Amino acid sequence: MLIGLICAVALAWLIQSLAYRKSWDRGLEVKTAFADSWAYEGETGSLWEEVVNDKWLPLPALEVRLAVSRGLVFEGEARENSSVTDQSYRRDIFSLLPRQKVVRTLDFRCRRRGYYRITRAEVVGRDLFYGQEYYREWKQETGFYVYPGRVDIRRIRFLYQAVSGMILSKSRLYPDPFAFSGIREYAPSDPMNRINWKASAKSQSLMVNQLDSTTSIRASLFLDVEDSGIWKHESLTEEGIRVAASLAEWMVKNGMELELWSNGKSVCEGERCRELRMHLKAGGGSLGELNRRLSCLETGSGLRQIEELLWEEGVPAAECLYIVISKERPKAALGGRRILWIMLCDPGEEESEEEAGRGLPGIWTVCWRAGE
Repeated sequence: MLIGLICAVALAWLIQSLAYRKSWDRGLEVKTAFADSWAYEGETGSLWEEVVNDKWLPLPALEVRLAVSRGLVFEGEARENSSVTDQSYRRDIFSLLPRQKVVRTLDFRCRRRGYYRITRAEVVGRDLFYGQEYYREWKQETGFYVYPGRVDIRRIRFLYQAVSGMILSKSRLYPDPFAFSGIREYAPSDPMNRINWKASAKSQSLMVNQLDSTTSIRASLFLDVEDSGIWKHESLTEEGIRVAASLAEWMVKNGMELELWSNGKSVCEGERCRELRMHLKAGGGSLGELNRRLSCLETGSGLRQIEELLWEEGVPAAECLYIVISKERPKAALGGRRILWIMLCDPGEEESEEEAGRGLPGIWTVCWRAGE
């Protein structure tokens, strides 16, 4: 009796071993996908894992291994089976009955900007007796953009005021016939088509419409992400990217056309690596593309000096506003351009007027202290 039982168990083990060796991955599908295509720095996202066992053979233990960049950190229950070394690794165990599908949602936090891809999933299966392991890789193709974080509107307000002031002073030469700002008494130099006849009848003297200047001025924004010193300033560089993204969004949404230049190289998928150049039309329709390119922007050493980009831009246009965002101080006036120079500073850093570059012809320097 005992010998018969042993023989039966041995036969069962042999049959299931042959069956799993031949068919363990037949009808098996492993898919991963991000729930959304993008999020901002600091926000949360979700990753879906879907495992399908479309056959009559059960899978008592199936381990799915994933690896993503450390820029995405798993949180909550998803943290239990994850570890972080050079990447964030996930190991999930599934137990699937015949003809069963299991879907899990893994939450993560976007720790830093970037473009994150999952290109493969490693799968390890076991038979009914846990005696053999079977390994296979499934190709995956899912990507996720982490856009640069937005700067607090209360912190960046002084930049808005600086830009608005420069726009106003430049645009007084370009009155906008649709920008009504009030009514005043007629002067001999006023054209007849500005007379407000209704207001004139009420006041019994000629009154004219007062027009403000248009804000549809061109602007060129130069973002410096070069960091070639012995001591790296990655936090300042990343802060500069956030400021550029926030300022560009405000400008185009307020009716300005913007040229964005950077000495950093954009490495968006499917494109060759090249310095960032973008034209943003007024209204904000290009902001999605801007955020994707800034997500993929490479920083570091070996990049061109920001002054080279300013000279490459060509002869400065009289109606164009120039803005530079950089860790470095301005060194000299740049070809007659009128420039708002936003200098990135560490919290608590002190500087004199001379050190900050104030006093250089045509350059107005403001200090942006990161982390305040």
